[in-house]
Amino acid sequence: MIAARAMGGALLLAGLAAPWLASEYVLSVLIVSLWFAYVGQAWNIMMGFAGQLSLGHAMYVGLGAYAAAGLFVFTGIGPWLGAPLAVIVAVIAGAGIGWLGFRFQVKGVYFALLTIAFAEFTRILFDHITVLGGSGGLFLPVGQRSGVDLINLRGGPVMFYYVIFVMTVAITALSWALLRTRLGYQWQAIREDAEAAEAVGVPVFRTKLLAVMLSAGLTALGGVFFAFYYNTLFPEQIFAKSRSIEMILAPIIGGMGTVLGPLVGALLLTPLGELTMAVIAGLGVTNAGVRQVVFGVLLILVLWFLPQGVWPWLTQRWAKGRRQ
Repeated sequence: MIAARAMGGALLLAGLAAPWLASEYVLSVLIVSLWFAYVGQAWNIMMGFAGQLSLGHAMYVGLGAYAAAGLFVFTGIGPWLGAPLAVIVAVIAGAGIGWLGFRFQVKGVYFALLTIAFAEFTRILFDHITVLGGSGGLFLPVGQRSGVDLINLRGGPVMFYYVIFVMTVAITALSWALLRTRLGYQWQAIREDAEAAEAVGVPVFRTKLLAVMLSAGLTALGGVFFAFYYNTLFPEQIFAKSRSIEMILAPIIGGMGTVLGPLVGALLLTPLGELTMAVIAGLGVTNAGVRQVVFGVLLILVLWFLPQGVWPWLTQRWAKGRRQ
């Protein structure tokens, strides 16, 4: 507990000061790191807390991004008013997938395959929705980067950094609070043994469905940020299976089921990915798959030597050092 508070406080202070100390490139890396930390936290609620594996979480990012971006492009409605619609669309989609899976007792890897199937179906669907650009993409009008327009999320890197920083702090605080509620304890009971949890009176179906819906809605908010930060949406990119995998690497490596694990994992992985790309570019290697290979090797090493993740290992080392 002391280690978590100390680490959390240090990260909070460092995060607040980062825009004034970092270059624009480093700031862009931090923005991407915090985005992966945010969506990793959202996925962690579903898998790390409730034990329901999703490998198609990019679907909720895409639904949230297209819902808010479509409203902005065609009606001029800003992202803050479009965000509730994005959340509703994603929650309905999550509820549908969860209801089908849990109603017909689809468990484990088969439930994960169900999420992949829906994500692929959504990608193909958006490829053919011409009003939203189809496979040619949807493009948001880009405002002046020198100004700050928080209402429409138009501005420079510093503005976007603080937006995703606040979002990440908020979802981390929400995760911490949820773990200490009755619902959080029910999720953890289901994660450990669903049959035993049901035997002691936990409403398993409803509780798992709530985890899926909450995770989907929060992930959609990450999609809204994605749309207004990058200003371009392509179904092949935003709904891709590789994006779903990238989203879950941070909580797995950082520590699933922990509050700070997704944040620690994202702050390790994203800079490592950038460093890897810089090294292979310097060596003249053009194969884009090298980065995925490095991430795969790192994942294997973490699972082999630190099966609980980096953050639990750090807290154990901290506690051991204090005892000594």
